[in-house]
Amino acid sequence: MSDENTITCRERFLRACQCEANDRPPVWMMRQAGRSLPEYRALKAEHKFTELVQDPAMAAEVTLQPIRRFGYDAAVIFSDILVIAEAMGQKYELLDQGGVRMDFELNSKADVDRLDPTNVLDHISYTPEAIKLVRNELGDERAIIGFAGSPWTLASFMVEGGSSRENIRSRAMLYNEPKLFFTLLEKITEATIVYLKAQIEAGADVIQIFDSQGGTLAPNMFWKISGLWMQQIIDAIGGAVPTIVFARNVHHNWKQVVQTGANVLGIDWGIDMRYVAGKIPGDVAVQGNLDPALLVAKPEAAAEEARRILEEMRGRSGFIFNLGHGVPPEAEIDAIQAVTETVQNFK
Repeated sequence: MSDENTITCRERFLRACQCEANDRPPVWMMRQAGRSLPEYRALKAEHKFTELVQDPAMAAEVTLQPIRRFGYDAAVIFSDILVIAEAMGQKYELLDQGGVRMDFELNSKADVDRLDPTNVLDHISYTPEAIKLVRNELGDERAIIGFAGSPWTLASFMVEGGSSRENIRSRAMLYNEPKLFFTLLEKITEATIVYLKAQIEAGADVIQIFDSQGGTLAPNMFWKISGLWMQQIIDAIGGAVPTIVFARNVHHNWKQVVQTGANVLGIDWGIDMRYVAGKIPGDVAVQGNLDPALLVAKPEAAAEEARRILEEMRGRSGFIFNLGHGVPPEAEIDAIQAVTETVQNFK
């Protein structure tokens, strides 16, 4: 590592992942960080979301837009968790009014059987290619974060046929047809491992697994339906890069989230960050957990809440400042800037 006076943003981020000392907490904005920016909206006016994801040059451009504007320590590659479903044969689309619609629902063994987890890179090599372009642009100055959805989160979209608040159908299937549901999880896990290894080979410094639907599971079901499969993915990565698990609303299951082997736990905004940090081992870093609604609020309020979180986490080497979920599309640039500068100027 470099001397503290010459530490790069990339080194700062990787130090935090490994719970090493830093001059300040690193900062990035989770999930589609640039989608509230006018430069992104200009692209979106001319292209469908899936076109942006599937074109490496455009995906790289969208990835770099928030870095150019805000100077984050890490760039999250522009993609979507549902590219795995599409690569296996179940296409998706983002609806203009919000949410996701899949081409069909998984209702039977025949539906699951038609999903093919082999040769996924024949269909989604565009994400690793975008990572290569971003690396060429950023060099070694900033970290690049690759990602995928957790097998449970992805399975829930695929069974429900799109977005669902409670995942009733998918939860019922895992009770009624556990063998079939495990087959689905196995297929997703197989495809995800290949996909993430390709991202690492392309230049990703860190991998994040989004278990955004983890909290819809009953606490006694979390490990065997979600945690276990994330552990398999992390084991397959084999420590090649640090891993982050963001499991939303899993406040009864922190022990199991730690058990996945992730280096970093992403914390949603519904629980106190310091409380969670006190519940997990000191060699596991934490990331979070600003309420995303503050990016729609006044900049002063957003900055004040960011300072509160920073002060609460002062002295913990393994801390990365982030949101407690994704950037709202209606986020205000002044609020994002206020939060970013608050972290970047924190000593």
